[in-house]
Order: sequence, then C-alpha cells, then structure tokens
Amino acid sequence: MAPRELADLPYAAALTSHSGGLAADGEYDTVQFSDLTFDQPSAGNAKFLECAFTQVSFQGGQLKRSRFSDVWFHDVRLTGVELAETSWLDATVIRGAAAGVSAFGAQLRRVAFHGCKLDSVNFRGARLTEVSFDECLLRHVDFSGAQLTKTTFTRSRLDECDFTQVTLDKVDLRGAELGITISPESLRGAIITTAQLLDIAPLIAENLGIVVDPP
Repeated sequence: MAPRELADLPYAAALTSHSGGLAADGEYDTVQFSDLTFDQPSAGNAKFLECAFTQVSFQGGQLKRSRFSDVWFHDVRLTGVELAETSWLDATVIRGAAAGVSAFGAQLRRVAFHGCKLDSVNFRGARLTEVSFDECLLRHVDFSGAQLTKTTFTRSRLDECDFTQVTLDKVDLRGAELGITISPESLRGAIITTAQLLDIAPLIAENLGIVVDPP
C-alpha cells in the first residue's frame, strides 16, 4: 500500500529541506520540498530520487523530460506546467490538483493517485502501467492515443475525458463514472460492470454505426 503520511516513507529520516529554485539538469536525492511556490520554473531533465513534496505549488514553467523515481506528493498543485515526456516510477500523489498540465508522451509506472483532481490534463500518447486513480475527479483529461496497462479508476469520476484511439490492456473501470469520448475500439481490453455497459451502450452503438430504432 502506498504511504499516506510523510513519516511512513522509508527514506523519511534521510530527507533534507530544500530552499531556492529548481535547476535544469538538476539532481535531487532525498530532498524534502515543503511549503514552496515555484513560479515559472525551468527545470527540464531534472532528476528527483526519493523526494517528498508537501504543500508545494508549481505555476507554469517546464520540467520536460524530468525523471521522478520513488517520490511522494501531498497537497501539491500544478497549474499550466509542462511535463511532456517525463518519467514516473513508484510515485504517490495524495490530494493533488493539476490544471492545464501538458504530460503528453509521459511514462508512468506504478503511480498511485488518491483523492486528486485533474482538469484539462494532456496525456496524449502517454504510457500508463499499473497506475491507480482512487477517488479522483478527472475532467477534460485527454488520453487519446495513450497506452494504459493494468490501470484502475476506483471510485473515480471521468467527466468529458477523451479515450479515442487509446490502447487498453486489463484496465479496470468498475466503480467509475464514465463520461468519456471513444472511438470504435477504444474499450477493447477494459473491464466494466453490466450496469456500466448498459449506460454506455448508446455511445458504443453510435461509434459502430448502429442505428437503434426505439419501440
């Protein structure tokens, strides 16, 4: 289970506090970022290993191609941040908020989102493997052309999310509210309930060109 408290992190005792900004190509190992605001950071290709972020705000800027390994985020807000082609491994995000974030081509593996809000986040062409969204709100999130493998959306709400041309493999949508846009084969590889199938049947029929004649 992903750690919910800072003290639960196996590297908590080794963390050192960070002050100042972020640097391009910077390397941050066992660093704690707490109560900070990064305004228009330019930190492309940065590396974050065993780091913790608590009550941190990112306003614009870019961290393109940065790497996040074994990192923990709590109450972090990202607004208009460039996260394209970033790499995420063994990350936990709790009560985070992201709006207008560009993460196309990103690679996420074993990433857990808990109680997060994602609004207008661009995951086009991204790869999500063993990613979980638990009690999250996803609004206008673009997954078009992305590859999702063993990804779950437990107790989450998807509102006007784009699943066109997506590739799914063992993606569990049970328990989620599905407000999605799809292409004909978008849901191949998804796991849904009978009730969900009935709810989205008109959408599937429309994409397959089936005309349903009401009685």
